[in-house]
Amino acid sequence: MSLSSFLQHLVNALSLGGIYALIAIGYTMVYGILRLINFAHGDVFTYGIYFAFYGVSIFLMPWWISFMFSIFLTAFLGAFIEKVAYRPLRNAPRISALITAIGVSFFLENFAIVAFGGRAKSFNPQTGIYPISFLRMLQIGKVRLPILTLITLGITAIALFILIWIVYRTKIGMAMRAISKDIPTTRLMGVNADRVISFTFMIGSGLAAVGGILWAMKYPQIYPFTGMIPGLKAFIAAVVGGIGSIQGAMIGGFILGISEIMIVAFIPSLAGYRDAFAYAILLFVLLVKPTGILGVEVSEKV
Repeated sequence: MSLSSFLQHLVNALSLGGIYALIAIGYTMVYGILRLINFAHGDVFTYGIYFAFYGVSIFLMPWWISFMFSIFLTAFLGAFIEKVAYRPLRNAPRISALITAIGVSFFLENFAIVAFGGRAKSFNPQTGIYPISFLRMLQIGKVRLPILTLITLGITAIALFILIWIVYRTKIGMAMRAISKDIPTTRLMGVNADRVISFTFMIGSGLAAVGGILWAMKYPQIYPFTGMIPGLKAFIAAVVGGIGSIQGAMIGGFILGISEIMIVAFIPSLAGYRDAFAYAILLFVLLVKPTGILGVEVSEKV
């Protein structure tokens, strides 16, 4: 493999890993605060794509306004799901919340079939969803890089930077970190735990919408089950990195993205087993370090 080809594959791998990281953060933030696996997160990812698609195709918004509208609408969808489905079960056994999360996922998938139709829709610049200039190639020496890939990397980096700033440099971020340690004690300090938890769902869902839009631009076809496989892989990324750790979700996402692209690049005959790499990595990490790369073992009070 030539150096130029290696660099092209590496940039593609980083862009895919960034998308996985954006989705994985939603899983890890919710788990870090509520110890809940939000299985509906992949479907929230799908709704973010649909909101962006219909904002342009039906409401005739400019593409960038539609994308921003989709992010905010998806964020509020996440908060609505938390308030309606998860908050009433806050003190219930964890198995009840887990079953509810699976039920919410099934509901969102089937509602999408009814509301948006089961037929796949094209998410590409030929239909005016975003500028066709995004598909142009940028020549850097012997390396030809798609502008869309570079845009994906840039947006991913900005989104992750904003998230880190919110979590570690703002009062709401301090409250989120406090609640992840002890909800009752944080309430005694005057923090509105319900508001902070809803905000956490909003951030995770908003990042899922960003990842969903970037995913649809990379793989331009959407249908009600679009988020199933990316959501599952992002969950694997969160577990590999150490679920509950934001930095771990980022690392896990990039590990999955790089492994998927680079293994196939070096051994093309394994292209048909591309999805299996994620599960192989998950099994290896669980055997070597069950808590994940940056995860820490938490002792529960009895």
